Amino acid sequence: MSAGLRLLAVDDEQPALQDLARLLRSHASVSEVCCAGDARQALHLLSEGAFAGLFLDVRMPDIDGLELAGVLRRFAAPPAVVFVSAHDEAAVSAFELRALDYLMKPVSRQRIDQALARIVERVRTADEAAALAPGTLGPDEIVPLERAHGGGMRLVHRSEILYLQSHGDYVRVITDDGRFLVRARLSELQERWSARGFARVHRGYMANLQRAVEVRPSLDGQAVLRLQDGSELPIARRQLPALRRRLGV
Repeated sequence: MSAGLRLLAVDDEQPALQDLARLLRSHASVSEVCCAGDARQALHLLSEGAFAGLFLDVRMPDIDGLELAGVLRRFAAPPAVVFVSAHDEAAVSAFELRALDYLMKPVSRQRIDQALARIVERVRTADEAAALAPGTLGPDEIVPLERAHGGGMRLVHRSEILYLQSHGDYVRVITDDGRFLVRARLSELQERWSARGFARVHRGYMANLQRAVEVRPSLDGQAVLRLQDGSELPIARRQLPALRRRLGV
């Protein structure tokens, strides 16, 4: 492991969250600790980057720690999960979800050290396995999205997304299974998603190039990108050369 551990701490009680983050940040093996006050915020952070470990409170409103850990099992490369709780009744369920450790509050530095040592060993083992299998998947591909109608949240694989469309302070996300929203600007997603197979094709659109099937001229002398579902997106003239290079056409 060449770099320090990147960790995510999740607890709906801010004093407990800050105490836990302080303990983690003081450890020599840790390079970064992000904090989330609930499971929904944690899912957003998890969708934007990889974490080596997740220190997770069990009892939280809306989505509790056990439910969140269950969702993580769908990730291609889930973080190691360490539960942190003032109660021990969820310990059996936690280990059924393959939790790496279960810490009781108030958490001691010794137990933090033990949990981090287990995460370091897990990362080392995963690095060795990746070196033997260079074609394996990288960061997770699960994205939390808000439903465009009716509220609620849906978790989708990034590969299910066809394209993104600018929509004021939101981005409309078109998938195989419907339309959803992300509270962000298209330019923000462009920065984060360009390395994951997406390309800005127009000021109002960003396409999943893995779902593209054709670049062809349009009647007005410009070009359109056709996707697997038959959708056609306008291509800005200045974007066309770079897009052709990425698609190899």
